[in-house]
Formats: sequence, structure tokens, C-alpha cells
Amino acid sequence: MKKYVAIYSAPGEAMSQMTNITPEQAAEGMKPWMAWKEKCGDSLVDMGAPLVAGQSSSSSGSWTGSGSGVSGYSIVQGETLEEVKTLFEDHPHLSWAPGCSVEILECAVM
Repeated sequence: MKKYVAIYSAPGEAMSQMTNITPEQAAEGMKPWMAWKEKCGDSLVDMGAPLVAGQSSSSSGSWTGSGSGVSGYSIVQGETLEEVKTLFEDHPHLSWAPGCSVEILECAVM
């Protein structure tokens, strides 16, 4: 099976909302993610994690705050990209806030 990395992106406004939620709200927000985890079964290699406060660098070697909007990742596996895409139908990230997206990238065999 091939491995794929799903990159979650969200607008800055959505990410800033996460800093002010209660533990109860966080637990409630995880329920759809846990349902997605169950749906994926063995296809989910690593549920991943949210990503915050990134930095980016260029060939000049200087670092600046990342403006990419990347907000998390997961690692899944499947025979084809088409198969893997079905795992992301009705994914909870896509209904979290307007402007959220998921990008799926195949891991190259080295």
C-alpha cells in the first residue's frame, strides 16, 4: 500500500478561535474526528496533530513567521489516490470553518 500525507489548511481567523476554547469545547470538537478515525480503520496510519506558530526559511537563511495556513496533518494509506480520497468525504476539517481545505500528497518511495 502507498502512504499519503493529508495537509489541513485553515484561515487565520479559524485558528485564532482555537486559542480561546474550553477543555469541554475541545473534547466536543474531537468527537467528529474520532468518528472519522473509526471510519478509516487500518487506513489511518497516524491521526496526526494540529500545527501552530510555524516559521519558514528561504535560501537566504532567514526565518519569518509562516503564512501558509497549514493547520495540521494526518497520514493514511491506500492502494490509489482515488481510494484515499474517499476517506476524506465529509471530513470534519472541511466543515470546521469557511475556507478550510485538505490536500493529499503521496509519499514517494525512496
